[in-house]
Amino acid sequence: MGKLFGTDGIRGVVNAGLDATLAYQVGLAAAVVMAEDKHKSRPLVAIGKDTRVSSDLLECALIAGLCSAGADVLRLGVVPTPAVAWLTVESACDAGIVISASHNPFEHNGIKVFNSQGYKLPDALENEIEEIILSGREIPLKTGGDLGRVRPGEALTERYIDHLAASVEDDFAGLRVVVDCANGAASATAPRLFARFPKLHADIIHASPDGVNINNGCGSTHLGSLKEAVLAGGYDLGLAYDGDADRFLAVDERGEEIDGDQVMAACARVLQAEGALNGNTMVGTVMSNLGLHLFAKENGMELLCTPVGDRNVLEKMLEGDFVIGGEQSGHTIFRKYATTGDGQLTSLQFLQVLHRAGCPASELVSGCKRYPQVLINLPVESKEKKEAIMAAPALWEAVSAQEAALAGKGRVLVRPSGTEALLRVMVEASSQEEAMASAESLADVIKNL
Repeated sequence: MGKLFGTDGIRGVVNAGLDATLAYQVGLAAAVVMAEDKHKSRPLVAIGKDTRVSSDLLECALIAGLCSAGADVLRLGVVPTPAVAWLTVESACDAGIVISASHNPFEHNGIKVFNSQGYKLPDALENEIEEIILSGREIPLKTGGDLGRVRPGEALTERYIDHLAASVEDDFAGLRVVVDCANGAASATAPRLFARFPKLHADIIHASPDGVNINNGCGSTHLGSLKEAVLAGGYDLGLAYDGDADRFLAVDERGEEIDGDQVMAACARVLQAEGALNGNTMVGTVMSNLGLHLFAKENGMELLCTPVGDRNVLEKMLEGDFVIGGEQSGHTIFRKYATTGDGQLTSLQFLQVLHRAGCPASELVSGCKRYPQVLINLPVESKEKKEAIMAAPALWEAVSAQEAALAGKGRVLVRPSGTEALLRVMVEASSQEEAMASAESLADVIKNL
């Protein structure tokens, strides 16, 4: 991980760590690196953004940097992160850039770069961009006809929606769903996508972004209002995306959460029955619930776990030619259709499994039990403090003691966040009370280090 690029690109509070100057420099440096990597004097870069008030500011600065260094820009407007990845490939761009901070509060934003294949930019190229910016290397600016040009690309979103709709065969007749767009990027696509299925009754909520209400009490990180809507309206399922629509979580007909592990389990079981689950393997992360591990064992599957982050999941999938992988938090990757997690794509795949099963959503996912899990986020003032705590012998002595107390009937995980100034303590156990007591004990140890 570099000084600018974290596990999911560059993140920060706008004008308090991430500003127009940095975005301009990223644009300049990215244009130079793409030109060298692709051996082109005029690389083409697609840019998309979410609905944050700061996204316009960063977009303008990025475009100014790219065009000043001679790159052309395909301006996609407000679109989900996976749409940028897919349209980068579909439109033969040399790179794609997303302006979003995903599930984070509106004052945060971020810059993430995809390569021409729609995958997150390799570390080596991120390092090159970072080195140019941090070294202060002077980049010759283009003049006259060598300046980059901006092409309108908003209409291309319809092609992305076509792609999503074509990924399923069912018409979902008889199903009633409510869709939570988190006042984010899905607000621009989900209403049009679900209109493609006239036999599906789909009501859309939280699709009125105003720049500051993205993820605010809604979306995949705040399921309360969706649960209320499902119960009040008697829906079969509630669908929830996050701010950039690369995550999908659901709410069953009883108002209970269906997490990413359960979504992946249900879809993997169908792939297995069809003989399409390569290696009989799913790829998860160290955060995958104990229930998913047991589900895999009971169904003759292997569950491979990576460090947290859909980038790590995808790398393992590519390495083993596996077809499905994901995170409990809702990033699910279907390699047949996408190069990254795609919330809307995943929701369609899950809806198709539900429709064909002909049973309530609660029954569909009952084979993958969710063991009680407690996650405590502890603020840490600096990266150095994070590293010092993670290296402290007292922490790992405490972790070992809690693992022994769980006696093999639970899990303990302590890790630093890759995108925020936090340490995360996660404990799974047979009961919520046991998990909470263990997590709080570890949190107390960390606070005193």
